[in-house]
Formats: sequence, C-alpha cells, structure tokens
Amino acid sequence: MRQQPIEDHGIVGNLRTTALIDMNGTVDWLCYPRFDSPSLFGALLDGERGGHFRISPCADVAGRKQWYWPDTNILVTRFLCTAGVGELVDFMPIPATEDERPALVRQLHVVRGELHFEIECQPRFDYARAAHETKLIEGGALFRSGECCLELATPARLEAMGEGVGARIVLREGESLAFVLKGVESDEECTEASGTDHVPILFDETVAFWRHWLSSCTYTGRWREQVRRSALVLKLLTYEPTGAIVAAPTTSLPEAVGGGRNWDYRFTWIRDAAFTLYGLLRIGFTQEAARFMEWIEARCHELEAGNTLRIAYGIDGRHELPEETLDHLAGYKDSQPVRIGNAAYQQLQLDTTGALLDAVYLFNKYGTAISYGFWCELRRLIDWLAENWDRDDEGIWEVRSGRKPFVYSKVMCWVAVDRALRLAEKRSFPADRQRWEQLRDRIYEDVMEHGWDEEQQTFVQAYGCKELDAASLIMPLVFFVSPNDPRMLSTLDAIQRSPREGGLMESGLIYRYQSDAIDDGVQGEEGSFNMCSFWLVEALTRAGHVDRPRLDRARLLFEQMLTYSNHLGLFAEQTGPCGEALGNFPQAFTHLALISAAYNLDRALD
Repeated sequence: MRQQPIEDHGIVGNLRTTALIDMNGTVDWLCYPRFDSPSLFGALLDGERGGHFRISPCADVAGRKQWYWPDTNILVTRFLCTAGVGELVDFMPIPATEDERPALVRQLHVVRGELHFEIECQPRFDYARAAHETKLIEGGALFRSGECCLELATPARLEAMGEGVGARIVLREGESLAFVLKGVESDEECTEASGTDHVPILFDETVAFWRHWLSSCTYTGRWREQVRRSALVLKLLTYEPTGAIVAAPTTSLPEAVGGGRNWDYRFTWIRDAAFTLYGLLRIGFTQEAARFMEWIEARCHELEAGNTLRIAYGIDGRHELPEETLDHLAGYKDSQPVRIGNAAYQQLQLDTTGALLDAVYLFNKYGTAISYGFWCELRRLIDWLAENWDRDDEGIWEVRSGRKPFVYSKVMCWVAVDRALRLAEKRSFPADRQRWEQLRDRIYEDVMEHGWDEEQQTFVQAYGCKELDAASLIMPLVFFVSPNDPRMLSTLDAIQRSPREGGLMESGLIYRYQSDAIDDGVQGEEGSFNMCSFWLVEALTRAGHVDRPRLDRARLLFEQMLTYSNHLGLFAEQTGPCGEALGNFPQAFTHLALISAAYNLDRALD
C-alpha cells in the first residue's frame, strides 16, 4: 500500500483510543485497546508490514470528500465515481462501562447508482511483531494473537486473504452494509459473529453523546467552527478512565520526511497542563478541566522527598516510558527510526513546575478551590525549585545535546513562584512569603540580566547565546513582561524576520528556533511549529490593545494559520516547506494554542 499524506486523514475515537482513516477509506493507524497500546493497524508507519483495514470502490474514483457529521467526531468519506456515489461512515461508540471493549464501526452506503467495493482487513498485532491466527466464522471472522482476540462482524461473505480477510461486494442505490471490529473473549469454539443489527442504535447513541458534550461549549465568537472542532479533538485525545490527555495519538510521524526527529507522543506532558486548563475553562468545559486536574494532583501525591515531577507520564500515571526503536518498520515515507516510548521522561525540565502551578492557579480561580493537602504538595515543589532553579536543563524542546541555562525554563521558574504566592494570598494558605518573594525577584532579575541581549535587543534562547527562541513568545502570555514592554516588542519584531535575516518567520509560519544554527543533539531539519505560530498571534493580540496595526497583523496571521489545517480542521505538530503536515497528528498542544489565540483575538477585536 502507498502511504497517504499525514494531512489526508481524519480521526475517530471513543475516549480510550483513536483510529486514523485516510480519504481512500483505509484505517492506517489504530492502537488497541488504548492510546498507548501496540498498533493493530500501522500502515501509516509501514504500508507493507504495518497492517490496514480498507474499504474502497473497485472503479476509478473521480473525487473524494471527507467531513464530520455535524457537531460530532463521526467521520464520513464520500466516493464520487462514474458509476455512482458511495459513502463510508466511521465511528467508535463510547463504552458504557469500564470493562467494555472498544469497537470500530464502519458503515457503507450507496447514495446513487451501483458500486463494486473491495474490503480488506489485514491486522498486524504488536506493531507487526506478533503472529496471529485468522479464523472465518459465520457472519465474520476472528483474529487471535496470544490473549488478544478481535471479531470482525459483517453480513458480507469474507474470504481468507493472506494473514487477513477480504471481500468484493456490490451495493445498489439505497443499500447499506456494516462492519464492526471489536475485542471479544478468546473462545476456540466460537463459530458465529455477534452481528451488525445494532449498528443504527450505536450510531444514534454516538451522535447524541458528542452533541450533548459539545453543548457545554460557551464560545460564540469569531471562528466558532474552528474552536469547536479543536474542542472535539481535545476530547478525542482524552483517556476517560483517568482524565489524562495525550499529546497526540500517534508515534514517529517525522518532523521532516526522511529525518530522525520521530517521537512517541502517546503520553501526557505536565507542560501541557496550564494550556489545557486555560483552553478548557475558557470555553466552558469545567468537567474535563476538573478530571485532568485530578490526574495532575495524583502525580503530585506520588512525589518522593527531595524530588520533583517528571515531565511526562503514561495515561494511567505510570512513571517509566522506556524508549526503543522498531527497526522492522520502514517509517512514514522511510523516515527512521520508528520509536515507541519516550526517553525524554528522564530529562530535567525546570519549566514543568511553572506549568503545573499556573494550571493550579487557573483552576483555583475559574474552577474549584484546591485542598490543603494539595497545597502542601505544591509547597514541597516550590521548596525544591528554590534549591534548583538556577541549574541547567534540557528545556521545553527536550534537546538531546546536553543541558543549558534556557531562558524559557527560568521564566517558568518565576511563574511557579509567582503563582504560588498568588495562591497563598488568595486562599490565605500558610507559606514562607518573604522567602518566596525574594526568590521570585531574584529569578526575574536574573532573566533580565542574562536572558536579554543588549546588542541585538532581543531575549535569547539560553544565557550566553545569540539565537532566538519562539518560546520567548510565552513571556507576555504568562505575565512575565507586559505585552508592550519595549524588550518584548523588539523581540517580537526580531522573531518576525525571515531566517535569512536571523529571525524565525517564513511565509507567516514560525520555527521554534533555527535548527541548523543550534546543536540540539538530533540529526535532520524540521518544519515550522504550528503551536508557536499561534503563540505569535496571541502575543501580537495582547500588544495590539494599544497598537492597532499589531492587532490587524495578529488577525491576518491567525486567518492564514487556519488555512494550514487539513480539510477537516485538524493540525499536526508542524507544517512543512510545501504546506504539508509534519509530526504527530493531530496534536493537542496546537489545538489548545488555537483555542487560546481565538479567544483572546476575538475579545480584542470586540
């Protein structure tokens, strides 16, 4: 199978896992039964070995369209053929109980004419490392590998096809056919599939779930559709049993085709916490914010004396995310290595504590008041930070070239202490206020002295260097500096210069830093960072309160950024030189940054 571009995919899910489906009607990616489980279909990382589930017309297709059923995460793929029009509806029902096994429902319907279809289901268990048995049964097929067993139920007559099954069917106008893939008990005596008669009920229930959930959205401003779609994406990336939100549902989609910047994002980063809480609370999703805060608080209660938080955890809260490479997989468009796990969990990233305290502060302000027990854990974190804030670390970009005194990390250390002081004042919590105030001031002056380059009039990436870093855009967003501070304005202007002029902007898109000028320990180039582009929009928006041209520019850049989403409004981590999607997809952080930028820009324009 020829791999389809990252941007040619939609996503469906059930708050446990997700499936990526391309415009040819092929499931290219599905980890089962959880986000972080091994892949069952992995053609996105290896078209030959990875496994897939394809439903497509036999005839030449003149056109394809893909959209979401209104206000839901139910995906519709339309095939426009000379012989007729067919539609494929994909969705994953929301489990009613904790023990219910996830199911993928695929319903094929012919709107006009008569069409011949090919069906091919080729699972490959454990990232295509584990053998499996395929068994044809009445009304479908069974796939069994070790203790994992899946059933494909369908009225279509299936035939053995290599390691999977396939079929050729004919549907006439008005006719439908369903396929349901789900986990079942491993029963050697099973001779009959469970059928598909219940599919219409599952569809109605799934529509009702998503529409009821989205009805809580309070955002009514400009770009309402884009904000609501981003909210639906964030909900898809939520692991319901714990409330954790994965950074992305994929692994090893490259930051540059053929390069080695391929990472596993199927985990939860503490750094995302503040942005997640802010984005969810601003548009009305207080329950999701509360669940995520419960997950964060649980991690704080696990702290051992003298330690701080890890930067990332498993969706179930596990601390170890060992990294390994899957050398038998070719990678997306031959981009190797394919990685599972993420060694960055062992890094020191001082900004994590700031992100956490900012999140807690926001939740205490806009959500629910935190407990004294939680406050005691936060005090321990500040005590640790007081002894460690001036250490070098790997920074927000998780470099693998050694630790440095990153400016962003120091800024977020300041945020941690500042928010702790605000919380203590707001809630009259016991705190060593005098010591904390002195610490906050010392960090601030340290950044202003060593993180500012007087010669080029910009904040820099790390103490003692000259390079710019898009992470500086966060400074006015966390109230470290005023958005109209001369130092911030000159940094904004410098970032908006082209890379040839020493800046980070190209055609309205922002690079996180100039990777060819900085040794970050990883080979290869990368695309522009979509999240950073939205950060620029928000920084310009805040500066635009007293400078109308900057506000107008913010709006133009925001509108331009929206055109780099795919046909469904989904964003990957990065945008490539030809406008293609790069990096893991869809990325939660980008959609969070979109929500925040839209909210603040809309308010400023009013």
